[in-house]
Amino acid sequence: ACVRGLPAECPGELSFDPDNTGYISTEKFRSLLQRHGSELDPHKLEVLLALADSNSEGRICYQDFVNLMSNKRSNSFRQAILQGNRRLCSKALLEETGLSLSQRLIRHVAYETLPREIDRKWYYDSYTCCPPPWFMITITIVEVAFFLYNGVVLDRFVLQVTHPLYLKNALLYHPQLRAQAWRYLTYIFMHAGIEHLGLNVVLQLLVGVPLEMVHGAARISFVYVAGVVAGSLAVSVADMTAPVVGSSGGVYALVSAHLANIVMNWSGMKCQFKLLRMAVALICMSFEFGRAVWLRFHPSAYPPCPHPSFMAHLGGVMVGITLGVVILRNYEQRLQDQTLWWIFLSIYLIFVLFAIFWNIFAYSLLDLKLPPPP
Repeated sequence: ACVRGLPAECPGELSFDPDNTGYISTEKFRSLLQRHGSELDPHKLEVLLALADSNSEGRICYQDFVNLMSNKRSNSFRQAILQGNRRLCSKALLEETGLSLSQRLIRHVAYETLPREIDRKWYYDSYTCCPPPWFMITITIVEVAFFLYNGVVLDRFVLQVTHPLYLKNALLYHPQLRAQAWRYLTYIFMHAGIEHLGLNVVLQLLVGVPLEMVHGAARISFVYVAGVVAGSLAVSVADMTAPVVGSSGGVYALVSAHLANIVMNWSGMKCQFKLLRMAVALICMSFEFGRAVWLRFHPSAYPPCPHPSFMAHLGGVMVGITLGVVILRNYEQRLQDQTLWWIFLSIYLIFVLFAIFWNIFAYSLLDLKLPPPP
């Protein structure tokens, strides 16, 4: 059967690999490209030619070819291109003219998130906006809806956390109610006030939506949720008497992963004003973290329970610079083939298990005086 992206009349695997060796000769491969190259996406043809020119053994793995045409690229395939003798000599994607508004948007997202020109061209040709970046948009709408609802109920939108009824909400994490497992996740729908919600929403839309457009909802939602869970567990371990609210754990996981990816691929990232924008992002994150620290140690409006903890921010950052960076650095690659993925995932799971046992046993062993239940 033909692989996706080639015309229906193209020959199948047997005609290229009659001995069933798993390889096809570069000569036959070039012949196929010459006959059908005009029917392929120009950037995909460019990648295929790079694959043909990079192989010095005179043969190409047939599965690599199938993976390419199916939009699934292996590490060995990428290395074959990167180590090739042929330089991709066509003009950069940024230099192409006559693009529609949607094409310019896709190109802009590619340059915002991907450090390699070959990946940017690949994404530009492959992206169909189906499905759209639904996860970040949905989570943002739900967070705003819950905030507006609480604002109406409490008749307060600024520093909602100071309202005496705020802690009675069934969504936020409270140390006395830590056995209610859903609170380790649902606390993201509660925010300290409009100043807290506003910055989180802006960051997760400006950073999260482009990342989801490139890497997909599954990967970005994993980083986001992992940061959220790590944030609440970090509070339960390091700030044991404090509640926690807000989506900062997930937001900081995404933003930290994105900023770390830019720094690690500084020369390859072609986004405009990247130094200035990194500085602005860091200032915004620092401002939000400083606000959280100030609020945590500010005299509580309902003693003896303190204001929400800031440790969730740090938990999100740790997820971002470990699991998040591995995901963003491996666009269209199988994560299970990455050694660092398994190392960081193991560390994360060990932390989760440690935090679970800590919550079960440490509170009673340390004989902490917890604030009363709301």
